[in-house]
Amino acid sequence: MKKYIIALDEGTTSARTLIYDATTNEIISVVNKKFTQYFSKPGWVEHDANEIWEAVSTTLHQAIKETNISVDEIIGIGITNQRESIVAWDKKTGKSICPSIVWQCRRTKDYCATIDSKTKKYIKNTTGLILDPYFSATKIKWLLDNNKNVQNLLNEDRLCIGTIDSYLAYKLSDGKLFITDTSNASRTMLFDIHNMCWDTKLLKYFGIPESILPKVVSNGKPLGNAHTKYGDIVLGSILGDQQSSLFGQGCFDIGLAKATYGTGCFILSNTGNEIKLQDNMLSTVAWTINGKTTYALEGSIFNAGTIINWMIDDIGILKSNKESSEIAYSVDDTNGVYLVPAFTGLGAPYWNSNCTGTIVGLTRGTNKAHIIRAGLESMAYNTYDIIQTMEESNVKVKELRVDGGVSRNEFLMQFQSDMLGKKVIKSNSSECTALGTIYMTGIATGYYKSISEIKNLIKDTVIYKPHMQQTKVLKLIDGWHKAIQTTLGDSK
Repeated sequence: MKKYIIALDEGTTSARTLIYDATTNEIISVVNKKFTQYFSKPGWVEHDANEIWEAVSTTLHQAIKETNISVDEIIGIGITNQRESIVAWDKKTGKSICPSIVWQCRRTKDYCATIDSKTKKYIKNTTGLILDPYFSATKIKWLLDNNKNVQNLLNEDRLCIGTIDSYLAYKLSDGKLFITDTSNASRTMLFDIHNMCWDTKLLKYFGIPESILPKVVSNGKPLGNAHTKYGDIVLGSILGDQQSSLFGQGCFDIGLAKATYGTGCFILSNTGNEIKLQDNMLSTVAWTINGKTTYALEGSIFNAGTIINWMIDDIGILKSNKESSEIAYSVDDTNGVYLVPAFTGLGAPYWNSNCTGTIVGLTRGTNKAHIIRAGLESMAYNTYDIIQTMEESNVKVKELRVDGGVSRNEFLMQFQSDMLGKKVIKSNSSECTALGTIYMTGIATGYYKSISEIKNLIKDTVIYKPHMQQTKVLKLIDGWHKAIQTTLGDSK
C-alpha cells in the first residue's frame, strides 16, 4: 500500500501543497497558488490572511484530487510557513479581522528606536533575538494599539493573534487547535528560549495578554487532526520555514549550515543543545522533538530573490533567474559596481532599519550586465559576512548546503563558494523547506523511526568548490564593505 505525506508550504508570495510518496521518497505533486502582497505605505508590507487560507485550502484539496489518493493512504500533514508575520482573527468565526503584518514590514521601526538599551539586552539574553521590527512582538503591539477591530475583540474575549502557522492550524482543525511550535514561537521576540515558554516580563512590557497567544508545543508526536472534505488527516508537524529547511537539508549535526535563497536569504548553523549568543546574530530554536531542543545560530538577509524580482518587474533589465546567471557570466566582473539591496533595511550582521538600497561605482562604462551581476554578487557577499560573523563566535561552519529558488542560479552558487572558500552543496531536491516538515511528520507518526533513517534519504546533486585566488576574493570583499559603509553612512 502506498503511503503519502502532505506538506503545506506557506510562503511570502504563495501557498503550495506538496504530496510526497514516502515509499519512493519522491515529491509527486506540487500545486501552487499566489496571493497578493500589499504595500499601502512606504515600508509597510501586508497580506490578507483570509486570502492565504483560501490559497492553502484550494491547493490542498486540488493536490489530493489530482493525485487521486485516499485519506487512508495519507500518513499526515506538515505545515511550514513564513515566520514572524502575524495574523489577528476572531476565535468564534475563524476569520482574519485586519491585514496581516508581514515579516518584511518596517512600520514599527520608530517605536523600536525608543526602546532602551537595558530592555534590548534583556530581549537578546532571553529570546536570542536582536530588537528589530522584523520580529512579531512590535507588530502585535502595533495592532493592539492601533486597530479598532483588534481592540473590540480583545474586550469581548474573542481575539486570537499568532504567526501564520497558528492561524492555519486553527483553520484546519475548525478552531480546535490554537497552537504554535517552538521554532515559530522563538521568532516572536516574546519567547524564552532557555525555559521554552512565553516570557511574562516581555508580555507585560509590550502590553500583550498571554491569553491571546497560542499554546506552544513540541514536534515529535501528532498535534491533532486536520479536517478536509476528503476526511480527517493527522496534523503531524509545524516548523518555521527556515528551521524546516535546516531539517530538510539534513543539518542534524553541530557545524552543519544551510542557506535558503528565497525572497530573503536565511543562513542557519546547527549549534546542538547549546544556545550561542552572539551580538550580531540570532540565536533561535531549530526544533524541539519530544521535549528535546536543538538550537541554531541564524543570520537573516532581508532581500535576496527580491533583487531578481526588482530587476525583472520594476526596472525591466532582466527576464528570468536563469537569464541572470547567463548575463552575469557574459562579463568578466561588475566593472567596479556594487549593489547593496537594502530595500527594507539591512539585516544581519548590520541590523539597520533606516538605510535604503545603494548602487556604487557607476561610470559611463557601466551596462546592465554589470548591474545584474552586482545584484547576484550582493547575495554572496552578505552570506559571506554572516558566515564570518558566525565563525567569530566559535561556530565552525564545515560547508554550506543550499536550497531555494535562487540556488538554481549557477553563477551565484559558484561565486558563493569562491567568496566563502568552502564547498557549497546543492541538494538533490529544490524542496528542502517542504521536506523538513515532511520528515518531521514522518517522525511524529512513527513512519520514520529515527533521524538516522532520514539521513539516508538525503542526496546531494551539485557540489561547487572554490577556485578563485584568495587575493582577488579579499579585494572584492573589501569593495563590498566600502559599499556597505556608504549605505550605512547615508542612513544617518
